[in-house]
Amino acid sequence: MGQIVPAEIEQYLHGLNRAGDEMLEQIARDGAAAQLPLVDAEVGALLRVLAHVNGAQRILEIGTAIGYSGVWLAGALPPGGMLLTIEKDPGRAKIARANFARAGLAGRVNVLVGDAALLINKVSGPFDLIFQDGYKPLYVTLLDKLVNVLRPGGMLISDNVLWDGEVVPGFVKNPSRNADDTRAIAEYNQRLNAHPSLITATVPLRDGVAISVKRL
Repeated sequence: MGQIVPAEIEQYLHGLNRAGDEMLEQIARDGAAAQLPLVDAEVGALLRVLAHVNGAQRILEIGTAIGYSGVWLAGALPPGGMLLTIEKDPGRAKIARANFARAGLAGRVNVLVGDAALLINKVSGPFDLIFQDGYKPLYVTLLDKLVNVLRPGGMLISDNVLWDGEVVPGFVKNPSRNADDTRAIAEYNQRLNAHPSLITATVPLRDGVAISVKRL
């Protein structure tokens, strides 16, 4: 059983998901083999739905990894749309570029390599949708900067906000996550939900996905 959603329910939802394709499944397998914490296909499908609902034309992603979530996001973009995604590790960024090319999305994606805390000061908004899935201790640091480059009515989507249940004191008897990361996520959740510029709801899907809309 999963900490957030029972494994049987997750398996059922996975069986219903028809939005993916063999190329996405191969990227997911590559990520699993490399022990990379990629989003689940159900979270990927949620990202694509939200991008469509939002009518997103400009998307910012923090934490490219090897491009799995980026393919879900970029696949929702209209002609002329752009995904700007930031990855600190050059090796992962190289693989991500190759995966975007395989998906036929290279013309819609720009992969930036470097520290998101520095690069965020060099990107120009506004963005219609931002996906935060980067280095967890930077969540709080980046929050206001991400809100600033998000257009009114735009969406900030944050992954891992339930942190396998460990953000709830005492819920997990033997915590396995890094304690500093857990504290960072718990603080982020408090700030995110109290942010005066955002309206936020959290979906207990996989590791927890927070969906925030910037007030008009």
